[in-house]
Amino acid sequence: MAASTTPTPQVVLIGHGMVGQRYLEALAERGATATHRITVLCEEPRPAYDRVHLTSYFSGSSAEDLSLTPEGFMASHGIELHLDDPAEHIDRAARTVTSRSGQVFRYDVLVLATGSYPFVPPVPGKDAPGCFVYRTIEDLLAIEAYAKGRTSGAVIGGGLLGLEAAGALQGLGLTTRIVEFAPRLMPAQIDDGGGAALLRTIESMGLTVHTGVGTQEVLTGADGSVSGMALSDGSSVETELVVFSAGVRPRDQLARDAGLDVGERGGIAVDAHCRTSDPHVYAIGECALATDGRVYGLVAPGYEMAETAAEDLLGRDKRFTGADLSTKLKLLGVDVASFGDAHGATPDCLDVVYSDSRSGIYKKLVVSPDGVLLGGVLVGDADSYGLLRPLTGSVPPAAPEQLVLPAGIGAAVQLGPASLPDHAVICSCHNVTKKAITACATLPEVKKCTKAGTGCGSCVKVIGQLLPPAAEKGLCACFPYTRAELYEIVRTLRVTSYDSLLDSHGREAARGGNGCEVCKPTVGSIIASLAPTVGAPGYVLAGEQAALQDTNDHFLANLQRNGSYSVVPRIPGGEVTPDKLIVIGEVARDFGLYTKITGGQRIDLFGARVDQLPHIWARLVAAGFESGHAYGKALRTVKSCVGQTWCRYGVQDSVRMAIDLELRYRGLRAPHKLKSAVSGCARECAEAQSKDFGVIATASGWNLYVGGNGGATPRHADLLAQDLSDAELVRLIDRFLMFYIRTADRLERTSAWLERLEGGLEHLRDVVVHDSLGLCGELESLMADHVAHYRDEWAETLEDPERLRRFVSFVNAPGAPDPTVKFVAERDQVKPDLTFLTLEPLGGTR
Repeated sequence: MAASTTPTPQVVLIGHGMVGQRYLEALAERGATATHRITVLCEEPRPAYDRVHLTSYFSGSSAEDLSLTPEGFMASHGIELHLDDPAEHIDRAARTVTSRSGQVFRYDVLVLATGSYPFVPPVPGKDAPGCFVYRTIEDLLAIEAYAKGRTSGAVIGGGLLGLEAAGALQGLGLTTRIVEFAPRLMPAQIDDGGGAALLRTIESMGLTVHTGVGTQEVLTGADGSVSGMALSDGSSVETELVVFSAGVRPRDQLARDAGLDVGERGGIAVDAHCRTSDPHVYAIGECALATDGRVYGLVAPGYEMAETAAEDLLGRDKRFTGADLSTKLKLLGVDVASFGDAHGATPDCLDVVYSDSRSGIYKKLVVSPDGVLLGGVLVGDADSYGLLRPLTGSVPPAAPEQLVLPAGIGAAVQLGPASLPDHAVICSCHNVTKKAITACATLPEVKKCTKAGTGCGSCVKVIGQLLPPAAEKGLCACFPYTRAELYEIVRTLRVTSYDSLLDSHGREAARGGNGCEVCKPTVGSIIASLAPTVGAPGYVLAGEQAALQDTNDHFLANLQRNGSYSVVPRIPGGEVTPDKLIVIGEVARDFGLYTKITGGQRIDLFGARVDQLPHIWARLVAAGFESGHAYGKALRTVKSCVGQTWCRYGVQDSVRMAIDLELRYRGLRAPHKLKSAVSGCARECAEAQSKDFGVIATASGWNLYVGGNGGATPRHADLLAQDLSDAELVRLIDRFLMFYIRTADRLERTSAWLERLEGGLEHLRDVVVHDSLGLCGELESLMADHVAHYRDEWAETLEDPERLRRFVSFVNAPGAPDPTVKFVAERDQVKPDLTFLTLEPLGGTR
């Protein structure tokens, strides 16, 4: 039988970005790579990479990390890839494409995935040295090189990519400002309320934002390079570098030159099958104008168009007539999401709004009069996005006002992924339903079988909640090790930075990334507790450490409900002189602070604005006070009774011992907070047996109790050792604390740790009393390092003007107080004036 002489169909793909690669994968999944010869013309010098996470390049991700092209993919599917050789001419009559190198490629099917190009406003000076766009890895490399030795930068455009670019410039050490012509940031995605919340949060990060103004001119210096910008309100600003991020336009010039139909405002016109006016030519992604008259700039619609074109190539009926524009991103560390009818364009719709300007949180749900969820905007807290977006178009199982209220306010809402129907789309990037996800057992299996979670990543949290619990134990999705194992890695290898630990010991998929809310503060605490031993900076806000800390540590103070902060000076053992008491009273009076004596035998001062904190602490430090570390996972207090000095029942000097212990362990960072107490006799007035470590005096010395806990789940402490001398007591506490810090899980109190510890109290006694593991010398040495290198964090802060710069309510107006921090009078003191929920328009229509 003679062999077939039918020629193999030729497919030429112009453009190899994210959508182009998805098209190739769609062909491969459908077996088309075995029946078609495929050629790809790529303008860039590297294969397709992840533009959604482009900014992660500045946080350590390499071009290889960002690559979307699996190793061996092209070769295994017989795909011919030409890098750095873009198409320059299409001859539709001859069905050929000519590339820049002069090569001519014949096609039976041509697919245009040329994407978009950055729009640069036609302002004078736009081409001066120092002006850049933010679109490709090459753009980032150019920005990085130019930024060296410079101090300031500006971004024109406050949309998604503009905020990413601003974060990148700030990460390069430049003082950065954003100029947005619209009256708010991200005008296409969020409303005025969301824009205000986002603006406040971004300004608190040290960026200056100008909204409602345009750039009239890029100013240049004597050497012709960028020196500033003239704005439309008549003002001017100094800057040495400008990034244009004022939107994108479809790259349709190649199609125009070939005579294909294009839209009035750009974009290659396509039908529901993504075919252009020439049936042999398809267009997909940002270069295409869909049948609904839109050009889609998000990755999810582009992927759907790629699959539509692949199906049509094989004669299958799949149509693309429009797409969901829902999106969830983390911009400059701020969660921002919008879904459905976010702007409330539906007639007669109603808004349910929760706004907390002090925390930068804004939530709005748009509902119909009969309760159907139409859309929403989430800024600052978008955890519910993965559940709310699939419910769009239905009546949620809870009232809308309950869905926007934070935990602790209003009735609790039990709403989880289990409440979603099987047909709910969980991953909008790849159009994957709940049913498809629950058919898998693990996240890697989900990604491999459905591609869910491989796009923007916003669905990963919900996917994890839908899957059965993983058998593997690890701290989080970033590290396969427990906290105790990470402690040993840091100590043994003398690791001094989170990034180096993540890159060397993180999960493969997490390396080069930004980590998560679980591992960053955990690793920060480990490094802080081992700082003198491994050679890391001891100051928790030094360098990279600042970005790892929990919220309270950022300002060395506890954030309160109305956006003010508390001030808690250390009062060791509860002993204080009259002069120091007077200083506390004067500070409270002069700054209008609420004053409260606590159960931990110290005085808390509430109601300080962030800009007041350095001024308050300057007076307290001058009077001899130190930080009480009420904000940190560290030693809080060592409470005491008056002991034998004053009490006729006392048998030991409990005050002296409490002071000695508190000064020894102050500033000690741990998996959770630590509390202690010393009682001068068996009457136990200091309640030592309810503490993490408690000491009770005996006629022969001291008894040491460990693993106690008050609070919601009280636990009586266990007796570890008795009749100890002063030196023996301190030595055992040293060992106990360092063994706890070494082996506990994150956020695990000593009570829970002791109950979990294999062998319990007896094993603990063997280790720290009898040295069964031979660790005691090492544990004592670690504590000695801590004691020798302790420095008060507030004293260090006050000594450094650079560190003091963070204590402002508004970076662009350092002297302006926060107008949202308000108080009302009560019992001759102040209390927060709080407003939480706004319902609009309550029974009316828009």
